[in-house]
Amino acid sequence: MPHDLLSQSSLQTTQFSELCNAMYEREVMILANTNFSDIKQIQNRLKSLTHYIKRTAGSMLAIDSPLLLDLQNASWTMKQAKQIPIAEQAVSEIQTWYQKNPPVLGLVIPVLITNGASSRIIIDCVDRIDIEKARFRSNYCGWFNYQQEIMNADTNITLLKPNKKVLTAACSGHQWRGNTKTGPITLSLRELLLSCQINWRNLRAPIPLNVSAF
Repeated sequence: MPHDLLSQSSLQTTQFSELCNAMYEREVMILANTNFSDIKQIQNRLKSLTHYIKRTAGSMLAIDSPLLLDLQNASWTMKQAKQIPIAEQAVSEIQTWYQKNPPVLGLVIPVLITNGASSRIIIDCVDRIDIEKARFRSNYCGWFNYQQEIMNADTNITLLKPNKKVLTAACSGHQWRGNTKTGPITLSLRELLLSCQINWRNLRAPIPLNVSAF
C-alpha cells in the first residue's frame, strides 16, 4: 500500500477510535443517570450500544457534510446565528414546500421546539406517509398535516422546511432564549445518526439509513 494511503487509513482509524470513545463516555453517563423501570431496558440498551456507536462514528466520518466535526466531543459544530434562523419559515411557505416536495420515507426534517422562552431546532425522520390525507408521521414528533394551518396537535412543535440554515442549527445543537443565543446542547446518539442521513446536495432525498429501531 502506498505510504499516503497507509497514512490516511491510520488517520481514519484514529479518528474513528476517538469518536467511539467520546460517544461511549457520554452514553454511559446518560445510562448511569437514567431511571429504568425494568432491568431488561438497560440490558437491551447496553447490548445495542456498541453497534450504534460504531455505526454512528463510521457514518460521521464518511458523510459529505458542510459541518465541522469535533472529534473530542463527537459532535458537529458551526458558528451560531445571533437569532434563530426561521425568517423564511412562514406557515404558507412551509406548506408550499411540502406540497411541491411530498415527503419520502427516511427524509430528515427540521422541527422547531419551543419551551417557554427557549427554542431549538431538532431533526426528525419521516417514518410513515398518508398520501390521501396529505400528512406524514415523524419518528419523534408524530403526525404533520401540511394542508392545514395547524400542522401538529402540540403547539410547541412547528414543522419547518429543510434548508441548510435550519439543518445546520439542528445538527450543531444551537439553541436560543428569546432573541439571545445560548450554549449548544449535545445531540443524542439517535440525532447524530440522523444527521448522517441528510443529503446536503439534495435536501429532498435522504441518504438511506434506518434509525427507527434505536
